[in-house]
Amino acid sequence: MSDILKRLAQTIEARKSADPDSSWTAKLLSKGTAKTAEKFGEEAIEAIIASAKGDRENLTNEAADVLYHLLVMLAASDVALDDVLAELERREGLSGIEEKASRPS
Repeated sequence: MSDILKRLAQTIEARKSADPDSSWTAKLLSKGTAKTAEKFGEEAIEAIIASAKGDRENLTNEAADVLYHLLVMLAASDVALDDVLAELERREGLSGIEEKASRPS
């Protein structure tokens, strides 16, 4: 599998110190976690609409936006992609019902 998400996460992390006037990512990050979360939500809704309409091409584009904005939101919240990937590895092989039941209430 491609390492594109890891490379993108590294680029986003580097943009934390970039000039917001020269970088879209820096501009998003400069607005704080609430704005990055809002932008992620907007992109997720656009992906949902594309899926519901059966628009594969638009869904592909919107899914890429969702992944990018998820990584920006994680960076704004100081959550490393490696931590998310480790959590997915921990869950691998568990049923969703089992995994959810194992979470603290």
